[in-house]
Order: sequence, then structure tokens, then C-alpha cells
Amino acid sequence: MTDRYAVIGNPLAHSKSPFIHSAFAAQTGEPLTYSALLATLDGFAAAVAEFANSGGRGLNVTVPFKLEARNLATRLSDRARAAGAVNTLTFSADGIAGDNTDGVGLVHDITYNLKFGIAGRRVLLLGAGGAARGVILPLLSEAPAALTIANRTVARAEELASRFASAGNVKGLGFNDLRNREFDLIINATSASLRDELPAIPGNVFAKHALAYDMMYGKNTMPFLALAKGVEARTADGLGMLVEQAAESFFIWRGVRPATAPVLEQLREAAA
Repeated sequence: MTDRYAVIGNPLAHSKSPFIHSAFAAQTGEPLTYSALLATLDGFAAAVAEFANSGGRGLNVTVPFKLEARNLATRLSDRARAAGAVNTLTFSADGIAGDNTDGVGLVHDITYNLKFGIAGRRVLLLGAGGAARGVILPLLSEAPAALTIANRTVARAEELASRFASAGNVKGLGFNDLRNREFDLIINATSASLRDELPAIPGNVFAKHALAYDMMYGKNTMPFLALAKGVEARTADGLGMLVEQAAESFFIWRGVRPATAPVLEQLREAAA
């Protein structure tokens, strides 16, 4: 019998998850189908229940339902608990397991695909919302020299830093506090790129040979990456993170870790 999985969200027309997971299934020989499940904004729990009751095995959860998915899960992984959000649901006789693969997806893309070691580096994380919170623990697990969270509202950055203080060297600042500070890895977790805007950061934050990483993807030009290129920093968008977090979900569900490089290459070629 073929197992059923899906991505659930609203909207979903843009989702690359069905292509990615179908490619993983073909590559590994796993007997599964993967589809897109559009839920109404007030119908997430009902849609999840219907999918699970009809034999569905797992769901990837995208905007705007990651917080609802956390509340729906009967047990959470440590990283989902730390992130405060869930993007992977697994259904079994034991209930609904919730996990968050965004952070490990980001770290895998940076360390394996981009071959940029995080250990001992000065890391700057821009933003203090859900996207930022989901990647802090995995970043700290790589033992950076320091992780600085910068946000327009300083109090939110400081609160987030204090939440993770026991996991590593992390501090919160405002964007204005970044002057005369340099970082080796700068990650944009704000929504500025969706609006073709630039986070209010000074251009001097990029150290020599720095990597600038925008968690957004799919746009030909993004102001944050354009700024980084202007000071000769290395740049990357979040498409690799998307593929890597999907691979982690696939591993959770199937116990098999697919090769991500050929799938990422296919997506890059399609976007070219």
C-alpha cells in the first residue's frame, strides 16, 4: 500500500514541496504519494483530522498554520518546542508528533551545500519573529563564537536572546547597535525581501569573506543580497534550506535520508 503525505497551507500555489518529495520518493524507491492540501484559514484542524482519519501518514505545514500545528501536536520534539512552531506532523497510533525542520535545513544548507563552517564564526541573525526563532537552537548547536540577534524592536531581540541564553553565547541588539560591528555569517530572517525592502542595517556588518544568506527564495534580485554583493560578500538564498528541511521531514517519516543535491540542481535549473 502506498503511504500518503502532503503539504498543508494557504496559499499553496507556489509550493515546491510536492515536486521535492516526489523526487525524493523516486530517488529512494519509497512507496508514497505527496500532494498539496489547501486549508481554509479557519479550517486547519478539521483538514488535518480528515487527512489523518483517511489514512494520511504525515503533513508538512506552511504559512499560516505553524503555530496551530504546534498546538495540535500531542507531543513535540525539543527543536519544535524551542522554535514554538511546527512544520512537520506525523500521525500514528500514539498520537500526533510535531517537529520543526527549518533550523536543521538552514544549517545543512550552509555547512554541507555551501561548505561554510559555522563553528567559531560570528553570526548575525536579522529578525526576531517566527522564522528567526526556529533556527536559533540549530545554529547554536554548531558552536559559533557568538550569535547576535538584531531586530528593529530591541526588546524583542533581547527577549529572544534571553530565551536561548543557556544554549550558547547569544545576545540581542537593535539594528542601530550594529554600527562598527562585523560578522562572518549574516542571515536575513526578516520579511523585508518579500516587500523588496532592505533591513535597516549598516553595510559595514559584512566581514571579509562573509556569507550573506537570505531565507527567502524565488526572487531574481533581493535588496539584502544586492547589498552584500556590493561589498563583495558571498551570497545565497533560501532555496537550499527549503530542500534540506524537506529532506529532514522525509527522514523523520521514512527513516531514509535522500540525496538533496540533484533535487536542488533541478530547482535551480527550473528557476533559471
